[in-house]
Amino acid sequence: MPYVFQSNDPEGKPHARWRFQYTDWKGKRRTATGTTSEPETRKLALAVQAEQDAIRRGWKPAPKPSARPRRISEVVDEYLAWGGAQGGRGGRPWGKTHLRMRKAHLAWWQERLDCELLSDLNGSLGDVERALRELEAAGKSGKTLQNYSEIAAFCDWVVEREYLDTDPLDKLKGFDTTPIVRRRAMTPSEIRKLLEHCSPARRVCYEAAFATGLRAGELRSLKVANLDSKRGGLVLDAVWTKSRRAGFQPLASWLVARLVENARDKRADEPLLYVPSHTARDLDLDLTAAGIPKVTDEGKVDFHSCRVAYVTFVLEAGATVSEAQTLARHATPGLTINTYGRTRNERLSEVAEVVGGKLRSTAGAQRPRGDLASHSRGNGSGLAVAGSIPAASTT
Repeated sequence: MPYVFQSNDPEGKPHARWRFQYTDWKGKRRTATGTTSEPETRKLALAVQAEQDAIRRGWKPAPKPSARPRRISEVVDEYLAWGGAQGGRGGRPWGKTHLRMRKAHLAWWQERLDCELLSDLNGSLGDVERALRELEAAGKSGKTLQNYSEIAAFCDWVVEREYLDTDPLDKLKGFDTTPIVRRRAMTPSEIRKLLEHCSPARRVCYEAAFATGLRAGELRSLKVANLDSKRGGLVLDAVWTKSRRAGFQPLASWLVARLVENARDKRADEPLLYVPSHTARDLDLDLTAAGIPKVTDEGKVDFHSCRVAYVTFVLEAGATVSEAQTLARHATPGLTINTYGRTRNERLSEVAEVVGGKLRSTAGAQRPRGDLASHSRGNGSGLAVAGSIPAASTT
């Protein structure tokens, strides 16, 4: 039988609402709040107890986990704790930046949608789409809108845990994440000029960026212990790589020697490189000093352009798609070829010369023998020039 009682506040005065205790269908003793009337609360307690008894006897189905009211703030905290511990690839934690962005975006959505309970998300698809359209009208990029849309990932998570029966944002469409401004791959001659006009500390950082394709955060995470001079490369830790996968990045021999010298007299747990805290600002200063335009008709240059240049150099060096994908540490070959690979104007001109040379040889087949030999020698020279694309190691 349920038990009805009235509790007191800290001053010893009885609360206005009566309370009652009952035994749930699992046999656990629970407490609930009734009304300001003792008789009404007693009726409510008997009804609740009868329902729990019916469930226990199998006369009624057990309630779904989603039937329990949950404050959305508590569920968000649980979600962020899960992500910070095992939400990444392979059960690894999210990165610090990713965790910070998820926390900020979910807080923004709670305020925008005026959610108090998790169930308030039901029927919110129209409100979410309206909010995203407003962000788009305010000039937010497709990538930023996609980041805000990751509230859908939160909804997927709560459905997996049966906190909601259905995904309220199941029909939310993605956004075009094509960058508004395209990054360009710097040419070898531009890279040489950049290295000549920057400080020695930043020079080593730039060299490592252009010759490995590692991102700024990954370069900043490198310790002396990550340098493997015997194997000729860098040991990548799953904790700080974007893919959350351990790996090994081979290096040119000259860069291995440079990094070994740079690591001299350092402890194994010290940073391998100096990476500016504001890479974009410092790179802009160095570009200006070197007389290199930040923006051309081929795109803009920022620190992430070092990675674009690296992938482009790898492809121009004749690497297979599989080799390029592995060196770039991409999940799909399409990301390597279509997103990071660049067709530079000077390279296109060189390819055109090679193709033209082949056609010229075909046309020359009808010429006298001496003239044909002359043209053949010219084609051989042209092919050699077109094939001699400076690699990243020349920087």
